[in-house]
Amino acid sequence: MVELHGWADWLVSSLLIIGALFALIGSVGLARLPDFMARLHAPTKSTTLGVGGVILGSIVYFSVTASFSWHELLITIFLFLTAPISAHLLAKAGLHLELRRVENTRDLRAQPKQYSDED
Repeated sequence: MVELHGWADWLVSSLLIIGALFALIGSVGLARLPDFMARLHAPTKSTTLGVGGVILGSIVYFSVTASFSWHELLITIFLFLTAPISAHLLAKAGLHLELRRVENTRDLRAQPKQYSDED
């Protein structure tokens, strides 16, 4: 078993804890939020940061104990690239299907002139 330096031990532990907290918040948000558009934010925002924190902790750990691993860095890059794209596609599909929304979820399509870029 390899002993970590004090700073690396603290850094890996804090990244793992922060990542786990973000993943927990994202999971609770996915279960508790009322409609599709609100639920879409939980896995794409919080859980992406949670998995990113865990992978960054893994990168630091294996960089200190062994050599730098490019696989984990590529996983992190692909995660942060694909999560917003898939969320955007899911949101467009939800708008196209006109899924039921709660009263508090605003639909800005009803007032297009107010929110347009036209002068």
